[in-house]
This record gives sequence, C-alpha cells and structure tokens, in this order.
Amino acid sequence: MTFTKIPVRQNIESISPYVSGKPIEEVQRELGLETIVKLASNENPFGYSPLAKEAMLAEMEQTSFYPEGMAPALAEKLARKLKINKDHIILGNGSDEVIRLLTRTYIQQNDEVIMADVTFPRYETNVLIDGGTPVKIPLINGVHDLQGMYEAITEKTRMIFVCNPNNPTGTIVQKEKLRSFIEKVPKHILLIVDEAYYEYVDDAEYLETLPLLKMHSNLVILRTFSKIYGLAALRIGYGLMDASIIQELVKVKEPFNTNRLAQAAAFASLDDDPFVENCVRKNEEGRRYLENELSKMGLTFFPSHANFLMVELNQPGRDIFEKLLIQGVIIRSGHLLGYENTIRVTIGTPLENERFIASLQHIINKTSGA
Repeated sequence: MTFTKIPVRQNIESISPYVSGKPIEEVQRELGLETIVKLASNENPFGYSPLAKEAMLAEMEQTSFYPEGMAPALAEKLARKLKINKDHIILGNGSDEVIRLLTRTYIQQNDEVIMADVTFPRYETNVLIDGGTPVKIPLINGVHDLQGMYEAITEKTRMIFVCNPNNPTGTIVQKEKLRSFIEKVPKHILLIVDEAYYEYVDDAEYLETLPLLKMHSNLVILRTFSKIYGLAALRIGYGLMDASIIQELVKVKEPFNTNRLAQAAAFASLDDDPFVENCVRKNEEGRRYLENELSKMGLTFFPSHANFLMVELNQPGRDIFEKLLIQGVIIRSGHLLGYENTIRVTIGTPLENERFIASLQHIINKTSGA
C-alpha cells in the first residue's frame, strides 16, 4: 500500500517535539538498573503536602463528575492568599497552558514576540505554532538583556516573555532594571513574566511583580503548583493578569482544563506553609552543597535562584549526560537547552545530591586519567 503524506500546516514543519527529562521507568527498562536518581526536570524531590494527599483521596469520590471549568474555589483561595481580586486569576493545565492560551488568543501571522536566548523553549514553540515570529535576544552572563529586548520592539511586537528566575540558567533580573522595563514597555504589548520558581527565591534584588498588576494592564504573571508544591503530575498552574485579558483567554480555553484531583490538591496545598518553607530550606542547603562540591572540582555554574543549577563544562554536556545515565543518574544535557558544554541538574535530596557528585567526580577523574 502506498503511503501518502498528508500535508501539515507550514508553521508546524520546522518545530521539533519537546524533549522532556528521561522518566525513571524508561531508564530502568533501557539499562536494567534498579536504583535511579532523576535530577532532570526540576521536580520537588521532597514530594508534596500530606494535606494534598488527603484532599485527593476525598475528591476521588467525585471522579465521575466533570470539574468546575474555572476552578472558582481554588481561584478564590489563591486570591485571598495573594491579596488580589479573583477575577485576575486564571487556572491552567500547568502554566504551560496559560502560555498557549496567550499565544492562541493574541498572536497572528508574522506578529513578533520577544524572548531571551536561551530560555524556556515553550515560548518559542507556541509562538511558532500560532504563526508568530520569535525574536530572540542573547542572554548576558546567563541573565536577560532587558535593554536589548526593549530595543528589539517594533510595530510588529505583540508580546514579550521574561522568565524570572530564568530556566535553564536560574538567574534573576535586577529589581530596578525589571521595574523600569515594565514601565517602559508600551501598553499595547503583553509583557509576560514567568515566575515558575518564584517561591525558591530569597534575594533582595528580586522584584515583587504582583503589586504592579494594578498599574500595568498589559502585565501577566505566571506561576505554578508543579515546582515548590510538588504537584507536577497533576498539571496545574495559573496566570495573574487584568480581568479583560482573562475574558479573552476563556474563549479559547478548554471547558474542563484542570481536573478535580488537581484542583483539590492545589486548594489543600495552600494551607501548608510549613511544607513550602521546609522545601525552600532544604533546597537552599542542597544548592550550597552542590556549589561547594562543584567548585572543588574546578567547575563553574550560573548563580541560581531556583531548584536547579546549570553547570559549565569543558566538554559537550551530551557526553556527561550519557555517562551519568549509565550510572543511574538522570540530568539534562545542555545541548537541548541552548548551551552545548553544560548540564542542568535539579537540586535533590542529600542522598541524591551526593550520588550525583560522586558519579560526576568519577567521570571527571576517568576523563582526566586521575
């Protein structure tokens, strides 16, 4: 039988599928290893709140019923916690979906969208899918070049993405530089500040963007329950923005985009501040440990304010990735992230961090002949 290829949209032809961090199960099947350490996807190694588990178990009784489309109970609870009006909150199937809703709603053919090079790749992918043109401004020492991004604005610019902390470098933009940038960007251009790792940041130079929503109707803030709250598998995140923008996004949103278990788990997680505080503390301890050990090896890394480190190497990150994989340690190769000679490692539990360091040290020693 002759196969006839069905033409796809021209926008799709040049797009490569997203390559996620290798799942533990896949590595076990491929290599026959029993003990695997996954430090590839910036997940919370300390799990999720016990309150979330209780809420999910209770909510399972409602599995045969569709969830509420706008998750009003969760939106109201978030609004109280953040001290904003619930009409300024939209829940998504991960904050990824909110990105998709924004490009689907506002990007037309040949519209330009400014973003860093490198940053979270789903910005570019969604822009391309919807016919837009990504305008990528190189990072400076791993940090967004806001001046360069501002100078790239043209009459075709519809949207700007700022990832803060930036994925994959973990860096933040200086407070006053970001504040000035937000004030200068023309009001007809959507300015999206992605704060997926917001809860991990403890630095006086980090700008609290939430108070600026009232003054800037074009500002959009993205956050998620996937990271600090440990609900990655449930896919639930949210966007904070002017109500007029949400009214437009709802037109293209799927009717039941966040499921009952996700809504219940996120709702309960908001009551467990001690869990969040404990995760932040352990993450900071893990980061200091990794930084010290990597420095002892003579390796450098970007100053991270998230739950991962991007480590600079004197050889392709892909080679280190493959060698670590054989030892049962899954990390992220920099060639997938825009930095060929790097790896990105999630900050894990103390035992996971120690195993990563021991495995990396073994590889470096073997490579150098030590």
